[in-house]
Amino acid sequence: MAMHGGGGSPMNTSWECLSTPQVLHKAADVGEIKVSSPPGRSFLLAVMAGLFIATGAACMLVVKSDSSLGFASSQILGGVVFSVGLVLVVVAGAELFTGNNLMVIGCLSRRYSPGKLVGSWLMVYAGNFLGSLLLVLILVGSGFAGLNGGAVGVAAAGVASSKASLPPIAAFCRGIACNVLVCLAVWMSFAGHSIADKFFSCVMPVMAFVASGYEHCVANMFFLPYGLIVQALGQGGDAMAVPLAGACSNLLWVSLGNLVGGAMLIGCGYWLAYRKDMAAGVRSNG
Repeated sequence: MAMHGGGGSPMNTSWECLSTPQVLHKAADVGEIKVSSPPGRSFLLAVMAGLFIATGAACMLVVKSDSSLGFASSQILGGVVFSVGLVLVVVAGAELFTGNNLMVIGCLSRRYSPGKLVGSWLMVYAGNFLGSLLLVLILVGSGFAGLNGGAVGVAAAGVASSKASLPPIAAFCRGIACNVLVCLAVWMSFAGHSIADKFFSCVMPVMAFVASGYEHCVANMFFLPYGLIVQALGQGGDAMAVPLAGACSNLLWVSLGNLVGGAMLIGCGYWLAYRKDMAAGVRSNG
């Protein structure tokens, strides 16, 4: 049922979420819009997404700095506050590499070429990195590491050290598991209509991946440089050194794992399951 607002335009008042075939079609539509956007706009929105995810990661460090929390409580609460980053990306609108892995659906549907898809991914990845580094510099200048009597700095160095020490196979597998959940969050947000729909679609999957210790490449674009700088400034306490080679290795293997989890398992998986519905002309009504 449709109503008309004061301006005379129709307003969708349906509370019903889109069906899975409709979400698949919407994902292809969204991908087509993204690859057609002006490069400058896409890059700027990617910088903003990096800033948003880094903001959630910084909130998570505050939780990690509280030694009174047990392991499970710290992991779960850290995941809840970290989800603010994806909520901002989805609701406010920004370009996030991990969520954009779902753009593979539009490529498989022949809406755009593999070259355009990869070019979009690379530009967004670079923008996400720049946005993450921007918040690193802001937090270094603000003295963020000194919060909670310096415990935030210790937590930052500890998190970075732990990530940089991961073996490649562990980083890769944790990256796969992480982006399965992140892309499911974005997928479910496509099905909803309201801000509340999108909020709850994001929070639970993100909480699950953080609580389980999975790895997100854009978050690590913040955690690793910030941990390195905090340690270099002598604010990391007794945390083990953050090896630069280990940090680079982590980003490489986590990024590849995120790509497999998001593009191959979720994007290709849903496309294979429902491609016949797309061919039959199922459309989204969102």
